[in-house]
Amino acid sequence: MSGSVDLGEKISILASAAKYDASCASSGSSGKGGKFGVSLPAGVCHSWTEDGRCVSLLKVLFSNSCRFDCAYCVNRASADVKRSSFTVQELVDLTCEFYRRNYIEGLFLSSGIFADPDIVMEKLIETAKTLRSQAGYGGYIHLKIIPGTGEKLIREAGLWADRLSVNIELPTEKSLQNLAPDKSGKMILGAMGNFSELNLEFEENRRKPRFLSCGKNTAPAFAPAGQSTQLIVGASAEDDRQIINLSSSLYRKFELRRVYYSAFIHPRAGDPRLPETPGPPLVREHRLYQADWLLRFYHFSAAEILGENEPFLDSHLDPKTAWALKHIDFFPIEINRADYETLLRIPGIGAKTARRVIETRRSRSLSFDGLRRLGAVLKRARYFITCGGSFIERPDDPLRIRRLLSDIDGAGLQLPLFEF
Repeated sequence: MSGSVDLGEKISILASAAKYDASCASSGSSGKGGKFGVSLPAGVCHSWTEDGRCVSLLKVLFSNSCRFDCAYCVNRASADVKRSSFTVQELVDLTCEFYRRNYIEGLFLSSGIFADPDIVMEKLIETAKTLRSQAGYGGYIHLKIIPGTGEKLIREAGLWADRLSVNIELPTEKSLQNLAPDKSGKMILGAMGNFSELNLEFEENRRKPRFLSCGKNTAPAFAPAGQSTQLIVGASAEDDRQIINLSSSLYRKFELRRVYYSAFIHPRAGDPRLPETPGPPLVREHRLYQADWLLRFYHFSAAEILGENEPFLDSHLDPKTAWALKHIDFFPIEINRADYETLLRIPGIGAKTARRVIETRRSRSLSFDGLRRLGAVLKRARYFITCGGSFIERPDDPLRIRRLLSDIDGAGLQLPLFEF
């Protein structure tokens, strides 16, 4: 399958083929130079942990040969691209060498579906197992679950990998049938369900007395970093409300750690099933990530973010500010009296700042300057709060506040580091 392609070219082909999978929160890195991959932008990517720490991952496909013909995929069966595959030993050696040189802290491994899904999954598992059991590798491993993989192999994958993910790709079964007819929503959700059941089984085992010895839990861990998935935004006709409702349901039913949103990028070779777009809808992707934060960290429900007559998120306002302006009667909030859940509703005050406010109030009252020092973004919060009964500005003109807080130029396409 891989012919006479040398290792350097394999890295170029299979790292580039993996770059469109957003489910490891990646961004390209040009590396530090060198013969193997580190100078290739797609070979080493960045992933961010939930506490904000940045880690580097080797992000590649095992193979970019694929039987499936998904319209949006650069590796689809009908695409005219150069094909290649790693061997298990090549990937093991490459990962260990990059790790020893401190180029990476982990591996993100997926694959095109070049054979029966179980056969493909076995190759990914063999790679992870060899890294752990023979090479003595203790770094992070993220494996992609191939749609159609059986429960037995998902169980084994979770014993060797830190995180597993299966990409749902599109929001509805109708869109999957249109753009990815070889895939099935039932099959994808079934894999997510298998993971959830296995995770529960392993957690229950870890609480049983026979696995407790000398104060240590000896039960095997199952994918301790959980599972994630990816949704492509803009390749099909679903609106933001459908996407947010789906994400909320996935978090609730399968306890996903993350849903990643990937702005649709039109492949070079066109397909009549795909929409004609001038470029990837990055603003829309950005707003969906912000809405996702509201679901995961700010205790908003999907219905609060977008109502029945609101199909799309506001392109000029972050969804938390948009909610606040639609519920202006909820404000102003007195900072020195509000509980944690109420603080989370204030634009410019995030989860970390809200916790700091609660802690600080145990010993003293807060002023606006004190609130700023705790991390509040007063540019946003000033219209929605009081401190000791005092205003910076009264929330008496929602249209004016909207005008002042709008991203008129569409700037800020990366997920902001500040709390909103």
